[in-house]
Amino acid sequence: MRVVCGWSRSSPRPQVGQLPRSRRGQPMLDHVIRGATVVDGTGAPARTADVGIRDGRIAAVGKVTEKARTTEDATGLVLTPGFVDPHTHYDAQLFWDPYATPSLNHGVTTVAAGNCGFTLAPLNPGRPGDADYTRRMMAKVEGMSLVALEEGAPWSWHSFGEYLDALEGRIAVNAGFMVGHCALRRYVMGPDAVGGQPGEEQLAAIVGLLHEAMDAGAWGFSTTQSSTHSDGDGRPVASRHAKPAELLALAQAVGEHEGTQIEAIVAGCLDQFSDAEIDLFVEMSATAGRPLNWNVLTVDAAVPERVPRQLSASERARKAGGRVVALTMPILTPMNMSLGTFCALNLIPGWGPVLGLPVPERIARLRDPGVRAELLRRAGSKEAGVFRRLADFGRYVIGDTYSEANRGLTGRVVRDIAAERGQDPFSCLVEICAADELRTVLWPMPTDNDPASWALRAETWSHEDVLLGGSDAGAHLDRMCGAPYTTRFLGDCLRRRRLVGLEQAVRMLTDDPARLFGLRERGRVREGWHADLVLFDPERIDAAPATLVHDLPGDSPRLDSRALGVRAVWVNGVEVIRDDEVSGAVPGRVLRAGRDTRTVSTR
Repeated sequence: MRVVCGWSRSSPRPQVGQLPRSRRGQPMLDHVIRGATVVDGTGAPARTADVGIRDGRIAAVGKVTEKARTTEDATGLVLTPGFVDPHTHYDAQLFWDPYATPSLNHGVTTVAAGNCGFTLAPLNPGRPGDADYTRRMMAKVEGMSLVALEEGAPWSWHSFGEYLDALEGRIAVNAGFMVGHCALRRYVMGPDAVGGQPGEEQLAAIVGLLHEAMDAGAWGFSTTQSSTHSDGDGRPVASRHAKPAELLALAQAVGEHEGTQIEAIVAGCLDQFSDAEIDLFVEMSATAGRPLNWNVLTVDAAVPERVPRQLSASERARKAGGRVVALTMPILTPMNMSLGTFCALNLIPGWGPVLGLPVPERIARLRDPGVRAELLRRAGSKEAGVFRRLADFGRYVIGDTYSEANRGLTGRVVRDIAAERGQDPFSCLVEICAADELRTVLWPMPTDNDPASWALRAETWSHEDVLLGGSDAGAHLDRMCGAPYTTRFLGDCLRRRRLVGLEQAVRMLTDDPARLFGLRERGRVREGWHADLVLFDPERIDAAPATLVHDLPGDSPRLDSRALGVRAVWVNGVEVIRDDEVSGAVPGRVLRAGRDTRTVSTR
C-alpha cells in the first residue's frame, strides 16, 4: 500500500523512551538482524554476520550475543547499506509523501535534491507572486503536477533555511538539498532574472543569498544552461541568462563552506559538450575546489565518440585542480509519451511550436505531409542530440488507446501496424494518435538495448569520474519512473546480464555516492555508522513494471513501480519499509552541509 496523500503533520511519530538495559548495565540493542549475507558497501567480499542496531547506529557487526528487543532471521538474505540517489527532485513531493515513494521502497535511504538550478526556496517576501511563478516553472521544466504543487506543499517559507526547517522531523528518508540558481536570481532580480543581467550590487546580493543558504545547510549550488529548460511562460529559465563571471562568483562562494558541491547542466549534457562548456565546468569546479556533477551520460554503442568526449571534461578538470563527475543510469528507463501532452518530443528542435498548438490545429499540422517531413528532418539532425533516438517511430509501442478506431492496438509495434496499412511509421503513428484526439500513450523502444551498448556501459562504469544516478525521481511523474534503478540494477547484476558482481554493484549504489557528497558515517555497514540498511532476497530483487496511479494531491497521476524482493529498509535504525509497505515512521533527517557532510576537496 502506498500512503501518500493520507499522511499529515498530526500523524503519530515514534517516541523515544527509556530503553531496557541488559544485565551488564548497557542499553539493550533495539534490533538484531541474524545470519545475513552482509555486503558492506566498500567492495569487500560478502560475509555472513549478525548486525545489531542501537539508537539509530550500527552497534555491532559479526557474532552478536547482546540481548535485543527484537530480532529476525536473515539467513539467505543480503544486507547492504541504504542506497544513495544523487539526483532527485523530491523538493516538493516530500511534503505530501514523506516516504519519497517509490525510491524508499527500492532501498534508497538518502536522496540529493535541489538539482538542475530549480528549488522552491528562497522566495522573496516582497513578491508573493513568486511562489506561483515557481510552481508553474516546476510544472513545466520538471513535469510536476501543478495541482499537487499548489495543494500539497505549505509554501510557508521565504529563506532557504525556513524551507529546510519545514521538512525537519517530517520525512522518512534522509534528504540533502542544493540551492537552485533560478531561485537565487528571481529573489534578487524579480522578473528581470529572465533575460537580464545583474548589476554589481545585485550580483553581490545573489552571492550573499547563496552564502546564507549554505550557512543554513544547503549542500551547495545547482544551475542549468540547458536549452531544454523553459519556465511556465515558455521563456528560458533565469539561470540560462547567467554569464560565466556570475557562475564563477557563485562557484567561489561554494568553496568557502564546508561539505559543499556543485551540480550543473548545460546543453551538451544531452549529447556532446562544446569546448566552451568543458571550459565552464572545469573553471567552476577548480574555482570552488569542489566536485561538480552533471547528468546524464547516455551510453550508446551507435555513438562511440560520445563517452570519450563527455569524459574529457573530467580529465581536464583533474589537471586544473577540479573534479567533474558524470552521472549515468545503469538501466534503460522507459518513457511514457503522447502527442497530446508535454514530453521529450517537445524538446526536439522545431517540434515544440507544433506540439504546443491547440489540439485540433496540432492534428491538422501533424497530418500535413510537409510538416511531418520537416519534423522528421529536425529529429534526425545533429542538433537534436540524444533525442535523435526518439525519431525511429516504427519502434514505438502503442499503450492505452481511447477510440473504437484503435481497439486492439494496445501492445502492438507501430512498424507492424504501418506495414499492414501501407503507411510510413510516422504517418501511421499520427493517424493512430489523431483518432484518440492525441491522448494515445506511446512507449518508444530503446535503440541502445544491444550487447555492444551494454558492454560499453560496463566499461564506462569503471571510470573514476562516473557515478550511477540520474533517476530524476520526483520529477516527470506521469512520463517516466527512474526511481527503481537501484533494484532493477541489482536484479540485472545477480540474474540477467551480470556485468558487475554484487559487491561492486552495492558499492556503486552506496559508498561511491556517499563519498562524493562527503556524507558523514553513511554508505557502509560499519560499527558506529548510521543504521541506514536494506535487506533483500537476492533471488527476487527487482522492480515491477511501472503503472499509472492517481495518488497525488488533486488526484493527479504518476508512474509507480513496486519493489520486488526487498524484505525491509531501515533509516537511522528505524524500520520504514517491510515487504514493500511503509511503516508510518518518519526517522529521516534533513542532512545539512558541514554538520552532516564533510568537504570533498579537489585540491
